[in-house]
Amino acid sequence: MRGAAPTGRGIVPRMEIGLYTFGDVVPAPGDTRAATQRRYRELMEEIELADRVGLDVFGVGEHHRPDFPVSAPVVVLAAAASRTERIRLTSAVTVLSSEDPVRVFQQYATLDMLSGGRAEIIVGRGSFIESYPLFGYDLDHYDALFAEKLDLILKLGESERITWHGRHRPSIEDRGVYPRPLQDHIPIWIAVGGTPASVARAGRLGVPLAIAIIGGMPERFAPLVGLYRDAAREAGHDADALPVGINSLGLVADTTESAADLFYGPYKTVMDQIGRERGWGALTPHQYDMLRGPRGALVVGSPEDVTAKILFEHEHFGHERFLLQTSIQGLPHEAALRSIELLGTEVAPAVRRALGD
Repeated sequence: MRGAAPTGRGIVPRMEIGLYTFGDVVPAPGDTRAATQRRYRELMEEIELADRVGLDVFGVGEHHRPDFPVSAPVVVLAAAASRTERIRLTSAVTVLSSEDPVRVFQQYATLDMLSGGRAEIIVGRGSFIESYPLFGYDLDHYDALFAEKLDLILKLGESERITWHGRHRPSIEDRGVYPRPLQDHIPIWIAVGGTPASVARAGRLGVPLAIAIIGGMPERFAPLVGLYRDAAREAGHDADALPVGINSLGLVADTTESAADLFYGPYKTVMDQIGRERGWGALTPHQYDMLRGPRGALVVGSPEDVTAKILFEHEHFGHERFLLQTSIQGLPHEAALRSIELLGTEVAPAVRRALGD
């Protein structure tokens, strides 16, 4: 199993298995506060259970819309830090382009202290664009903002005092940034959805890579890992030491049939809503069956099915981390809890046995 990146920004001694969520709620007319508060309580239960059953990582993503109400993941993670003991706590993702890297670093350094050294950050450009006009950023600078702010946050992890100059964020002249994290370095991952240029950038920087696979055939993403490691090698990094993570949607249930039935309605609701916004067609039952099949992007099924899917993907990616997004909009909370339990008690041990971890 590949270990730490030479930069010290990612340490993965074995196959890590965990979860991520956007804290989805079902939008309701009128006052949504009660539903959001209930969802936050459920989210705490999910993270606590993930910790108890031995999962490695729990990620919370950032959005700025009513159906994904977690706009401040670090606050949720800080609450979880006081209720968990060992699970690593990460953003998934932080939309760095519309954030201030100094504040992000300070917030996660604080989380690192509160959690006893369990904080991570997964940064990305974001799959939704609400945060850009909300915080006054120009979408014409979509990639330039991310590149510049990524440079800054990586430098913040390397030195207590920093001098830095940029175009889209005010420069810093020999200032200290506090608090410092408990870890020598907070692991900072770059999340990508399949853009080769983003993958190559992560490799050149020597930063761990998280690939979100939400559609298509997973093996079609395998060349991205090769591109990532080639770019890292050309930049002088130990490419084999850089961790890769795969993020997928799915559900573990006691049987294949119950998993398929439970996940279909909520998944169709979410994908049809996004489809209406982006001009996609509605999800059909046939498409769903293909997606949850042995070579599809969804990880839905019994513990045996999910174990087989993770191992199938590992043949193509050789990845060190797998994160499952289960608690999507409309999925019964009890089903999410059962999925977490099975992922921790049956799937994770089976995957590790098969990999010799």
